[in-house]
Parts: sequence; C-alpha cells; structure tokens
Amino acid sequence: MHRKIEVGFADQGISDAFDALKHGKGAEQELYESLNKAFDELKMDPLCGIKVPRKLWPKEYVKKYGIDNLWKYNLPRGWRMTYTLRMEEVCILAVALEWMDHKDYERRFGYRG
Repeated sequence: MHRKIEVGFADQGISDAFDALKHGKGAEQELYESLNKAFDELKMDPLCGIKVPRKLWPKEYVKKYGIDNLWKYNLPRGWRMTYTLRMEEVCILAVALEWMDHKDYERRFGYRG
C-alpha cells in the first residue's frame, strides 16, 4: 500500500508565521514561495532533505516536539527549514518545525556561540 504524504506544522504558532509570510512583501513573499516549493517537494519525496545526525539535534526540539528524526531542507538565500517525519497508519506526515536564516541556523545547531 502506498501511503499518502502530507505536510503540516508542528504547532499553531508556526502555521500562523507561515500565513503571515503570505501577506508580507519582498523577502517575506519570496520565503513564502520557497517554503511552498519545499512543501511540494516533500509531498513527492519526504526524504529529499538532509538527515541531521542525532548528536546535532537541538534539545529544544526533542523536549518540545518529541522528535525521533530530524531533517534539514536548504532554501534559497541561505534559509533553512527543519522538519521531522511521522509515520501514521495511512500517511506520512512531514512536520515543519521552523525556518530560519543561515546565521540563526548555525546558532540553533551549535555551530556558533
């Protein structure tokens, strides 16, 4: 049986932030379109991102979302989106945890102080 692949958000705050981008201008609108393209690609292949080694997982993600896998998707202009996969009985759910610019990504994953 082939499972349906869906994309969702980890919580309402992330969903609201995504919706706010839709109504933004310039860079916000560009980020919104890039995220939509990423979501479309995830629906085709949820493993299209880069798997993040467990030792690099932010403790906040484990505590807040209870993740057991973590993926990174590179967006244009140095932005990154993190997501986790949840296997449900009838579908695979790619859950967007957050997106951030490269500087914040390096800070979140401990590459910078």
